[in-house]
Amino acid sequence: MRGFLNIDKPAGMTSFDVVRWIRRSARTKRVGHGGTLDPAATGVLPIAVGEATRFVDELLGGGKRYTAQLLLGRETDTYDLDGEAMETHDASAVTRDDVEAALRGFHGTIPQVPPAYSAVKRGGVPAYKAARRGDPLTLEARAVTVYAIDVVDFVVGAEARVTLDIACGSGFYVRSLVHDLGAVLGVGGTLATLRRTRTGPFRIEDAIPLERACAILESGSTEGLERLLHAPDVVLTGLPAVIVDPQQETRLRQGLDLAVEPRPGYLEVPQGPTGDARGRAQGPARARCYGTAGHLVAVLEARSTPNVWHPSHVLSVEVPSP
Repeated sequence: MRGFLNIDKPAGMTSFDVVRWIRRSARTKRVGHGGTLDPAATGVLPIAVGEATRFVDELLGGGKRYTAQLLLGRETDTYDLDGEAMETHDASAVTRDDVEAALRGFHGTIPQVPPAYSAVKRGGVPAYKAARRGDPLTLEARAVTVYAIDVVDFVVGAEARVTLDIACGSGFYVRSLVHDLGAVLGVGGTLATLRRTRTGPFRIEDAIPLERACAILESGSTEGLERLLHAPDVVLTGLPAVIVDPQQETRLRQGLDLAVEPRPGYLEVPQGPTGDARGRAQGPARARCYGTAGHLVAVLEARSTPNVWHPSHVLSVEVPSP
């Protein structure tokens, strides 16, 4: 079994908890996830099974989209409701126009400091472990990309409620955005709920609840697995493609270079909340390679010699079930 599962992660579980559930249900240890979600967060969590784990990195650097509800007028040490209350302020004077004006400063490529309670490591130590010991790390700002932020809903009050739709790149912390927005507005802010609605090609509309996915995996139903599993190349469609004949495929499986000319391909730039593409960027010096029967053989990496490619991530030949 190999492929990706588009899991709708429930609240109250870590991303690795989901991995453990899938490992048990699929009866395999070769399982990984495509981007951590905080335990309180829900939504799209791609899970790679079998040889699809070799392509998880294709997701980690991709675009994401979130629906976030935040509270203005409250600050916590974790930047969300799981943390200890730090300060409270009266946010009743803040308007929707104020929020939208402040959010304009968070578009594009911006510096962002990760939360003290995060998985970012310093000297091999996760920041959240140091914070729990009462000795939080001083984390440096990192460049992150925000493609769009829309205010979906605004409820005025001493603790104003704001719902945002966010399209962003990898490494972006919604909790940091909320904290920084509260600081700009002068009333503080904390994240109330977070739901990831998109990671790369995986969307919330097609996600399957974890318990249902596990039930299908445990049943071993061929029809159920066909509906559940996405082919490993679902995360590679931005790369140019080439089809090789059986002799060329044998050569690639032996680790030998091949002279081929893939069709040009482009990488999707993450879509904004309205669904409009924010542009396209030419793909890297890699290509996806298929056999004549349409099966994925390998990912190819370009050599310095034009149109000469080296096989990496070569997949095994799947033997059909009897």
